[in-house]
Amino acid sequence: MASYSGPPASLEVIARLPKTDLHVHLDGSLRLSTILELADQMRIELPVHDEPGLRKAMHLGENCGSLVEYLKAFDVTLRVMQTSEALTRIAYELAEDSAKDGVRYMEVRYAPMLHTRRGLKVTSVVEAVLEGLRAAQVRFGIESNVIICGIRNVSPESSLEMAELAVAYKGRGVVGFDLAGAEYDHPAKHHKAAFQLVRDNNINVTIHAGEAYGPESIAQAIHVCGAHRIGHGCRLRESSGLLHYVNDHRIPLECCPSSNVQTGAIRDLQSHPIKLYLSLGLRVTVNTDNRLITDTTVSKELWLCHSQMGLSFRDLKQMVLNGFKSAFLPFHVKQQYLRKVSEELKTFQLDEPAPAA
Repeated sequence: MASYSGPPASLEVIARLPKTDLHVHLDGSLRLSTILELADQMRIELPVHDEPGLRKAMHLGENCGSLVEYLKAFDVTLRVMQTSEALTRIAYELAEDSAKDGVRYMEVRYAPMLHTRRGLKVTSVVEAVLEGLRAAQVRFGIESNVIICGIRNVSPESSLEMAELAVAYKGRGVVGFDLAGAEYDHPAKHHKAAFQLVRDNNINVTIHAGEAYGPESIAQAIHVCGAHRIGHGCRLRESSGLLHYVNDHRIPLECCPSSNVQTGAIRDLQSHPIKLYLSLGLRVTVNTDNRLITDTTVSKELWLCHSQMGLSFRDLKQMVLNGFKSAFLPFHVKQQYLRKVSEELKTFQLDEPAPAA
């Protein structure tokens, strides 16, 4: 795949493309103003009490050097996400902000067990988030579903409880199960019982893997835990056999370029493997990971792929289609999306030179 040398597409043009966000964490995607307002209402102590100060204290959009350091910002967001009203509002605002960015379909992931500090039942947590997402769909037309997460560095028993919750809400807004959290030294296989339960119930599985650990983590996610998609997968390129297995079996990769740099998974955007993966034919999708903490949007991530990583506008449109192909939706629903989106994408034309021989 030759580097793109045609006229660049602007961020404004990319923002008009129909898009998906398949890898976005609810607790990493709040509005700063909402954090401050909720903290004031609930008398919750924050490191600082103004937006610029909070942005700095949480290191938003900064390179943190490691996934563990990056995850520390969640300590702030989770403080204000402990009531049904707050969760409904945050979910609604996430969907509203995403819709304004051109996102048509979104899968929002979170771990309900992290929102029970004030006595909320995990079922109430799920209901509150779904209420916000449904209200936003009526208002803004964006379709959203939920992926429930277990946490690697919490007990396997807790993950099994989250898996049971996913089973209970299958067909009621929950479309998948994930394992998130600190990857290094917390192998997915320890949570095998949770994955067995969701697979026994024919529930989709995606797992964070190959971000803070090597391709062995991706292999374990697929072969031991039955992942249908891989979250991040930065280090897949280190194993030729596994890379081609993922490609041959059309296992989608949920790539989050800016986040990968900020967590230290990738040195810089230019060394991100997304271009290699795409040129090999892998089903690459582009996502935000955390709109607030990474300080990004899907449009911005696509624009960075285009402006800093050498991907053509045609490549961007292919990754947009990959997002709809990879959604945890019924086949016929995906077909409807793909037909509509394919026609829309034809209206976006950019003069591109033929790749050099």
